[in-house]
Amino acid sequence: MSNSLDDAEIHRIVQNVVQNVMGSAVHEIVQSNGKKVVAIGADHGGFELKEALKSDITELGFEVSDMGTNSKEPVDYPDFAHAVAQAVSSGKVWRGIMIDGAGIGSCIVANKVPGVRAGMAYDISSANNSREHNDTNVLTLGAGLIGVALAKQIVKVWLTTEFAGGRHTPRVDKIVAVEKKYLK
Repeated sequence: MSNSLDDAEIHRIVQNVVQNVMGSAVHEIVQSNGKKVVAIGADHGGFELKEALKSDITELGFEVSDMGTNSKEPVDYPDFAHAVAQAVSSGKVWRGIMIDGAGIGSCIVANKVPGVRAGMAYDISSANNSREHNDTNVLTLGAGLIGVALAKQIVKVWLTTEFAGGRHTPRVDKIVAVEKKYLK
């Protein structure tokens, strides 16, 4: 009987151990075919915006993992927000984007998943701040609140902005510590 683990599983285990020891200073970089993978999901209200954003994400050099929904038929946003957040938390993807009508509900759901720091962005400044200051790994958008052009700008800024570290690192570490306190 063989207990061998594949390289991806070993990578996830090592990343989890290192992240538990070092905190937010270590960032998971999940790659497929040499590209970082971004999960994207939406409910029926965000479906059209999700479809519009996928090609832009690919053009930025990322691989897209579409978590659904696949139509404008009514669905429940928590199901898709959870799927995106879980993909990020497990290390299957580098970052995640979730789109619903307002972006608020999906942000709440995503933040329930350990290891996820979700932020809703409604303009370029909030997208930049969420990455630079908070090291968010899930972005939520409200399709009913922003247009396609602005959403594309937000996604580009969010995907290309690095965490600033420095004075922000201890603050993000405190967020992680609060999360760990309640995971008992």
